[in-house]
Amino acid sequence: MRNAYLPYRASARVMAVGFVLIGVEPKREREVQDRLMKVEEIVELYPLFGEYDLIAKVEADDYDKIGEVVVSKIRTITGVRATRTLAKMTF
Repeated sequence: MRNAYLPYRASARVMAVGFVLIGVEPKREREVQDRLMKVEEIVELYPLFGEYDLIAKVEADDYDKIGEVVVSKIRTITGVRATRTLAKMTF
């Protein structure tokens, strides 16, 4: 798989950040990666070894929007078999 790193492209008004672990069906990693790189809210994307195949950093105006991105833009991609979303917090 080629390096999936996206240049950091966050806007100044971003309020919510989430990290999405993405499991992909075997042999569909490149196809899924290419589709994910077109999702505007994904600002970084990296391949992984282990239970999940990719991790995406998602930025949006609020956490509801991050949920919408996961459900309507990530999970609908053919080849995505599972997601787990982690939300950023502040101490």
